[in-house]
Amino acid sequence: MSDEFLYDDEAAVKFIQNYLPQELKTRFTEDDIYYILDVICDFYEKRDWLTDDDEEQEEKELIEYIIQQAAKDGISEFNPEEIRLFLAAEGAYSDTLDFPE
Repeated sequence: MSDEFLYDDEAAVKFIQNYLPQELKTRFTEDDIYYILDVICDFYEKRDWLTDDDEEQEEKELIEYIIQQAAKDGISEFNPEEIRLFLAAEGAYSDTLDFPE
């Protein structure tokens, strides 16, 4: 185990592509996945990263933020359920990592 936490974007993208339900595998391009990962980081940086707030409310705000940013940037129009499934895939990838204590 490494003493350093390393989130590998390339590995995350591949993991997410494989984890998504079949009907969404073609919905999210590789560029979309990289974009959404960046937007997720932006969201948490603006919120001072993770908080102990209500997780359900935080997820709702994150989904809305991703949809708004994607529309604003002309990336794609995503619906909340697609983003919820994307977040589940990203969460599953994060669960495979060794986080420092």
